[in-house]
Amino acid sequence: MQIPEYTDPQPTTDRIRFIPIGGLGEVGKNMAVVEYGEDIILVDMGMGFPEEEMLGIDLVLPDITYLEGKADRIRGICITHGHEDHIGGIPWLLPQVGNAPIYATPLTIGLIKNKLKERNLLNEAILNVVQAGDIIELGPFRVEFVHVCHSIPDACLLAIHTPLGTIVHTGDFKLDPTPADGFLTDYETLARLGSEGVLGLFTDCVHVETPGYTPSEQVVAKTLTNIIANAQGRVIIATFASLISRVQQILDIAYKHNRKVALLGRSLDNNVRVAVELGYLNIPPGVIVDVADTGKLYDNEVVVICTGAQGEPTSALSRIANDDSRFWTAKPGDTYILSASPIPGNETSVGRVINNLFAKGAEVIYSSVAQVHVSGHASQEEHKLMLNLLRPRYVVPIHGEKRHLVTYSKLAQGVGIPKDNIFLVDNGYVVELNHDEAMVTGRVPAGHVFVDGLSVGEVGQVVIRDRQLLARDGVLLVVVTVDKQTGHLVAGPDIVTRGFVYAAEAGVLLDETKEQVKEALERHTNGTAPDWNYLNKKIRDTVSQHLYEKTKRRPMVLPVVMEL
Repeated sequence: MQIPEYTDPQPTTDRIRFIPIGGLGEVGKNMAVVEYGEDIILVDMGMGFPEEEMLGIDLVLPDITYLEGKADRIRGICITHGHEDHIGGIPWLLPQVGNAPIYATPLTIGLIKNKLKERNLLNEAILNVVQAGDIIELGPFRVEFVHVCHSIPDACLLAIHTPLGTIVHTGDFKLDPTPADGFLTDYETLARLGSEGVLGLFTDCVHVETPGYTPSEQVVAKTLTNIIANAQGRVIIATFASLISRVQQILDIAYKHNRKVALLGRSLDNNVRVAVELGYLNIPPGVIVDVADTGKLYDNEVVVICTGAQGEPTSALSRIANDDSRFWTAKPGDTYILSASPIPGNETSVGRVINNLFAKGAEVIYSSVAQVHVSGHASQEEHKLMLNLLRPRYVVPIHGEKRHLVTYSKLAQGVGIPKDNIFLVDNGYVVELNHDEAMVTGRVPAGHVFVDGLSVGEVGQVVIRDRQLLARDGVLLVVVTVDKQTGHLVAGPDIVTRGFVYAAEAGVLLDETKEQVKEALERHTNGTAPDWNYLNKKIRDTVSQHLYEKTKRRPMVLPVVMEL
């Protein structure tokens, strides 16, 4: 498909408009816009993990430039479930969309409250609890929340009924026949929606490369039971803080084998507290202890659940692996379980954590060697079943990298969806559809917004490129002093370098560089007041060219010109 030009689509009642703001061509920061006439609803508001080359970035948000000036048209934000890649952007983006009301199931709302409280936004937020099966009225939209299985309780598919027909946004889903909480996907409602007619299906496809069916959560329980039953020492299990079903399984297994459980990680503590308060987590009596008290127990009485299964540098598991935890030190006899698969882009950091733990003599078990994690996303046969239940006229795969989108397109064609009715789009593409036709009509901005510390959007691609350059080739500071009347060199040049060469061992190269700067300044000084912009550029160009000729490297050159 040819990349469409940027547009500013005007309201229309001739077609339903769907614009994915994030989640396509990537795994994370899921967010979409649905429009009919002047009315807008948003589906999810997630965040993404920074890629390895995004140096210094804490998290990545969707670019919501398209929504600027449209806050009065937004009728609500409908959230499919409580994972970070679907709710993590809310504390940062909610004020930018006029604190539009949020609608989500009880556990999801509880997790959102935690996030808003951390940024002192809870009092301004309008949070509405809905149950699976509820239908809410948002302007011309009737949004039906339909329960689906996932790796967190309270996940829902959204059936969005409009005057022109029904579109379905699956959120994240799998068709687990034995979910940990016993709450099955609502097949009856899915079949009803298919019978009534589904105009468009916008579907999760991140696990579509896997044949067959995604294994049930109960498979993980069996594996964890076997490991914990046979472990001679302490067992430390790293997983997602929001994976409440997994936490319940670990608590039950530990209780059965007379072990105590400690929680390590602030986000995990907060999520467990919310889940207990709302009745989504049942803690066996006496099984929870403070992590500080695990030292009073025998090693074979201890299980710790912690965060850090993605190798995040500041997470509990990374601190342990780097001997930087004030609670815990890894030792021989420990068994570490990474009960999660690496999100694409995190493989290197996860591998580093695993290697560090092995180096300390610990046993490490991860998804490549044992079934300690199963995906929360549908495999191929589940996607086929969903397509046959809903029988959509048009299909747009979302939430996946490009290979997932293409693979899903082929699968959908295999169950009878015409190729022309399947749209492979990117973030920002404007998809419009009605009963007669569907088409891509344009494109809106939909890039990355970087969060670096407390700054949002202040760090852009230019800054990232500078950080990459500094990390790759280092920096040279070239200091000269010139006469402010004549421009003649008075002192210097002096060179300070970091990350380029070790100055004590590169004296010849740096002396040559100083001579190049002297010659350049003498050659281009005419006895008049200096042009500071010219001098800076001349020094930068001279040094950069010389160093590239000598080293084939391009460090960042920062001239400092002082006048006397």
